[in-house]
Amino acid sequence: MKNKTLKTKLSNAILLALDACADGFTEFAEFYENPRRYVWYGPSDFKKQTLTSSLFRLKEKGLIEKKINEDKVILKLTNIGREWLLKNGPDYNLEWDGFWRLVIFDIPESHRKVRDVLRSKLKSWGFAKWQKSVWASKKPLTKEIRNLVKELGVADWILVLESKNTGKE
Repeated sequence: MKNKTLKTKLSNAILLALDACADGFTEFAEFYENPRRYVWYGPSDFKKQTLTSSLFRLKEKGLIEKKINEDKVILKLTNIGREWLLKNGPDYNLEWDGFWRLVIFDIPESHRKVRDVLRSKLKSWGFAKWQKSVWASKKPLTKEIRNLVKELGVADWILVLESKNTGKE
């Protein structure tokens, strides 16, 4: 389990580091030789093979691209990688835009499975339960939530709001 945790932390740290880099890319050698410069919140000690394996998995999932330019290996975060990071990554790399995203729902018991899917997805995207059927987040995922509501076919029972009200009036 410890090894899987290291792999997950390293993969997340790689994505966050590439997101923080100018233009979302860096040279592999620079990344490996100076890991603390890029992976400041990830594991500090890892083998080159572990890094290579993590990069391979991220590339296979389409989250990063690897290009060779003048004998240098360049790592670049893809749009899919940015979206994944936004939905699944930790909040500490996001600059809050001042808007709260609220999802309020009253899905009938006859659609319990859909309600469970919605809750599970909100949880995985970093939403917090405010009340039983009210969830909130600072992450800018309004478009994704509305798309999910359409996919699930439950638009009549869900209200998705964005609010800039901070309560400091």
